[in-house]
Amino acid sequence: MATSPHYSRTHRPHGPDDLYRSPPPWDIGRPQGAFRALADAGAIRGRVLDAGCGTGEHVLMCAGLGLDATGVDLASAALGSAEEKARERGRTARFLRQDARKLAELGESFDTVLDCGLFHSFDAEDRDAYVRSLGSVLNAGGRYFMLCFSDRQPEGDWPWVHRVTQAEIATAFADGWRVDSIEPATIEITPDPDGIRAWLAALTRI
Repeated sequence: MATSPHYSRTHRPHGPDDLYRSPPPWDIGRPQGAFRALADAGAIRGRVLDAGCGTGEHVLMCAGLGLDATGVDLASAALGSAEEKARERGRTARFLRQDARKLAELGESFDTVLDCGLFHSFDAEDRDAYVRSLGSVLNAGGRYFMLCFSDRQPEGDWPWVHRVTQAEIATAFADGWRVDSIEPATIEITPDPDGIRAWLAALTRI
């Protein structure tokens, strides 16, 4: 599937729904392979939250495993698509319009949090708020799995995305977290079979 002619990687979105005026390149119609592998290995457990869930592929993957799965996003269009997918596939999942920097407002706790492409969208101030927000809902011993753009990805396209170093991930999660691993990975996208060079980070809330 090619990128929609209405979507440009170099276009800086004005708001969450601007990302979904047409199918964005990361909306591949299936879970990212890195997260599918985690699911197959049994690493995704308990109550699951997908922060920045988009059109819901990872939430629906978890629901298909019999897990209690919730997705949050600020893009109403994406959430609508996610709910439609859930109906079509007969999956029970919950999708909420919620700022991921204010997850404490949910008044809930989770055992696993997934993040595909949200962490790298934040500048330093919002990144700190997001990490605090994650800590407010993830149970002690809970796991956070994150796919983000790597600094190994060449500059040029995607100017509104922050390419992240391993050191930046470790620094962001220095207080109250254990960094279990940061491994090279790929974010799959529709226009390019090689995808985006990424990091897959696995962290534990302590």
